[in-house]
Amino acid sequence: MRLTLKLRLWTPWLRAKARLRDFVAPSPLAMFILIMGVTGCGKTTVGRLLSAALGWPFYDADEFHSPVNVRKMASGVSLTDEDRGPWLDELRALVAERSAQGEDGVLACSALKQSYRRTLSTGANLVVVYLKAEADLIRSRLAERRGHYMPQRLIESQFLDLEEPEGAITIPAAWPPEQIVSAIRSQIGT
Repeated sequence: MRLTLKLRLWTPWLRAKARLRDFVAPSPLAMFILIMGVTGCGKTTVGRLLSAALGWPFYDADEFHSPVNVRKMASGVSLTDEDRGPWLDELRALVAERSAQGEDGVLACSALKQSYRRTLSTGANLVVVYLKAEADLIRSRLAERRGHYMPQRLIESQFLDLEEPEGAITIPAAWPPEQIVSAIRSQIGT
């Protein structure tokens, strides 16, 4: 009799708990890796290789710039924070939406300022990888690069805008891309 009474008291609680579990799915813990640095540091190359190695989608922030911003940069004019605002908002929404869906990803984006990285990390588990480069390396790479809108004369403005991240995985951009990918994977444990 006592056992029956106890079970009757617990049964409604167990049913309510089971119903709650049906409606509250565990939130996925997605990871987005932000590959950042100045133009020519290898963000896209490393991002694509890392994406392929992990089997995660790759997003290149350059593909999200408005035509107006691309024309502005191609003509040698640096973008302002106001120019970058809508672009960063679109990237933030992409990262947050994919993260909410439990999708991991790799994003190549200059994200030169802390405020930009803060915007991108809103609503996401963002791991920042900083490809640290010296100006001479970037000048030599951009002298050889074809088919990109960023002219060599904007290199200095990139270094002036750069706020080196604290707490990021920092890797020399001069390393071979495969070595960089290996170092990133070692740091994030994949």
